[in-house]
Amino acid sequence: MSKVEKRNFLLTGFFFVLLMVGVWWAQNHLNAYLVRIFNTACIYVVAATAYNLVNGVTGQFSLGPNGFMAIGGYTVALLMLPLSQKQEVYFLQPLMWPFSAFSFPPSLFLLALVLGGLLASLVAICIGVPTLRLRGDYLAIATFGFGEIIIVLANNLIPLTNGALGIKGIPEYTNLWWTVNWAFWTVFALKNLVNSSFGRALKAIREDEVAAEAMGINLFRHKLLAFALSGFFAGVAGGLFVTLISTVSPTLFTFTMTFNLLIIIVLGGLGSLTGSTVTAILFAFLQEGLREVEAPHVIGSWTFPGIPGMRMVVFSAILVLLMIFYRRGLFGRRELSWQDFVNVWSRGRNVHGIS
Repeated sequence: MSKVEKRNFLLTGFFFVLLMVGVWWAQNHLNAYLVRIFNTACIYVVAATAYNLVNGVTGQFSLGPNGFMAIGGYTVALLMLPLSQKQEVYFLQPLMWPFSAFSFPPSLFLLALVLGGLLASLVAICIGVPTLRLRGDYLAIATFGFGEIIIVLANNLIPLTNGALGIKGIPEYTNLWWTVNWAFWTVFALKNLVNSSFGRALKAIREDEVAAEAMGINLFRHKLLAFALSGFFAGVAGGLFVTLISTVSPTLFTFTMTFNLLIIIVLGGLGSLTGSTVTAILFAFLQEGLREVEAPHVIGSWTFPGIPGMRMVVFSAILVLLMIFYRRGLFGRRELSWQDFVNVWSRGRNVHGIS
């Protein structure tokens, strides 16, 4: 390990410890509303950085992460829902075996998340085999269709998903310890992956598939692995989400979820994990802050009724303006590194004459 690598390793470890101290403080001092927003922000970080691996790093225009999140969410819900609650929720049709015969204890929540992610990853491989041979708009349409199929299945597989009624009463296991850890380790894993030879091959595919193939890169295998990895983290994000809000239904994972993630990765910069992380946090807070624009207002003698969904109009307007005036997003393809902070620290010491 070189000197720089050892320094980066120590700084990453110090940052992680600092993050855990921050989580402890937030859990004990912040109100439940702010904690909920931070939890949502971290879940967006997991989903958005994984989505950026396919769309930004590999350059494949996919529109199906909502489907993978739904698979992960339903899997975790079925595994963690107590047996007594299953009997109450499934009153239209009884829950199918084997989910009707067992339920995971709280200590196996991590295993449920991993299983949700693995199932989403397996489905991603099944979908990716026929669709990843397509390119551009054709791939986007195919993955969009996959997301819609998942929603239709969620509405109609009543013995498994309880249909449009959804599954309610899921224990709220998700807290800041879970979400912050998953966000940290997801970004850590993806950043190391992107900086590896595998990641450089993905970037080569993004820049020019013909040239990458001429260099000996197996296009299909690399695309499929990136797609499967992205599906895994999207499934985990879906599992964290349903155990945060204690319910899951088909309306939770419609195309709006994909649209939210698309806004995050485009605003942050396609190909930048740092950009996706920063904008995912900003997006979660803006989503709450902009609730005001959907509420009714009285100005003088004028009464303006509330307009549901106005927040998404604002986000869409921001996206349009960004595409017109700043197409590369906030970070472009740039990533923040420890070297950037060391350079800033060194410049600060030089300015103040500290040797």
